[in-house]
Amino acid sequence: MYDEFGTDYDRFVDWRGRLAAELPFIERALQGATARRVLDAACGTGMHAIALARRGYTVVGADASEGMIERARINARSAGVAVRFEVAGFGELAERLVTPKARGNEGAEAFDAILCLGNSLPHVLTEEALHDTLVDFAACLRPKGLLLIQNLNYERILARRERWMDPQARREGNEEWIFLRFYDFDPDGLLTFNVVRLHRVSDGPWEQKTMSTRLWAQRQAELTAALEAAGFSTVACWGDMRGAPFDRQKSPNLVIEAFKRTIAPEASRVGD
Repeated sequence: MYDEFGTDYDRFVDWRGRLAAELPFIERALQGATARRVLDAACGTGMHAIALARRGYTVVGADASEGMIERARINARSAGVAVRFEVAGFGELAERLVTPKARGNEGAEAFDAILCLGNSLPHVLTEEALHDTLVDFAACLRPKGLLLIQNLNYERILARRERWMDPQARREGNEEWIFLRFYDFDPDGLLTFNVVRLHRVSDGPWEQKTMSTRLWAQRQAELTAALEAAGFSTVACWGDMRGAPFDRQKSPNLVIEAFKRTIAPEASRVGD
């Protein structure tokens, strides 16, 4: 899905408004962790990474989608900033981005902080895969390193059966785009996330394209337990990227601030 969505994603997101709203919260979290070297996991088209690089952080962006990384590199060149972007998915970040000497230690290439934003973690579909992903995050971080996760608040979505999200529209010259997003609540307990893209030139016919991917609607209790098992201590849960308190029934987001513990847990999988 995201290889196809790379170019359109920057049309779909109001990056000026989003970054203005989110960066103060992100920087407060980074400053609280005395973080200068940051990994943006599931970085998409790289806009958070680029914005932080402009503010003096050393940033690496990683994403499993080649299309997204290609677009991120274009965006970095256009912005005139140096950000390393690599194709790497959850579970392979430490192997691809951190040297064995630095992995899990105070080495120069260990990261001070990891960002996992934009509802990326729900693309991990099982407890085992989530555990492996979080252990991978821990291996990328120095002791007491920060992990900041931003998911949608699926407790509200599931309770209300909120199928449709707000539509998004974009116009560039004589071209127009409309993006429609909705969920299918699947029998196996997972969600199918659908994006319908409508595009036309002038008053011509609308071209339609549908893209889909599956998601696990992770709840607060599931995530905090998984973080604990993977060697993290959860410090705070927020309801959005401005730092509002988390309310299961009302908050739009579940934002978790966690730190890697100095003593790693015993090597075990969830459910063992």
